[in-house]
Amino acid sequence: MSIWENLGIVYALLGAAIAVLMAGAGSAIGVGVAGQAASGVVTEDPSKFAKVLIMQLLPGTQGLYGLLIGFITLQKIGILGSGAADLTPATGLMILAACLPIGIVGLISGKYQGMTSAAAIGIVAKKPDQFGKAMLFPAMVETYAILALLISFLAVNGIKI
Repeated sequence: MSIWENLGIVYALLGAAIAVLMAGAGSAIGVGVAGQAASGVVTEDPSKFAKVLIMQLLPGTQGLYGLLIGFITLQKIGILGSGAADLTPATGLMILAACLPIGIVGLISGKYQGMTSAAAIGIVAKKPDQFGKAMLFPAMVETYAILALLISFLAVNGIKI
């Protein structure tokens, strides 16, 4: 069998890969940026470790969202479970398109949530009692990752196979 005979499944697998890779890359960048800020704070005051760790972990959710859509996609197309479905190229492209929102938004929001978390870590460094308020800033960025997760989830599940 050639790739042309399986083009639908190739497109669908590409969609799952994009969801996982791009959202995961956004999380890796974001967690890294926040981790640099957190490390500086902990160097000065180790008692703030728990608070800054929470801030550092926030950008990691985008990678989890991408992974979730990747798993749902693989299950939908039969790679996990019953065997690969016989997809038309059009259906494969629809699945690819359904995976794009979490991939793209996950990449961008993960990066910017990391930057926002780093700034919030600065707040915690100077005023630890303002932790709750500081959490709101990176949480606002999270909103858009959740919206992208929702649209990718609904789109993938809405495609008839």
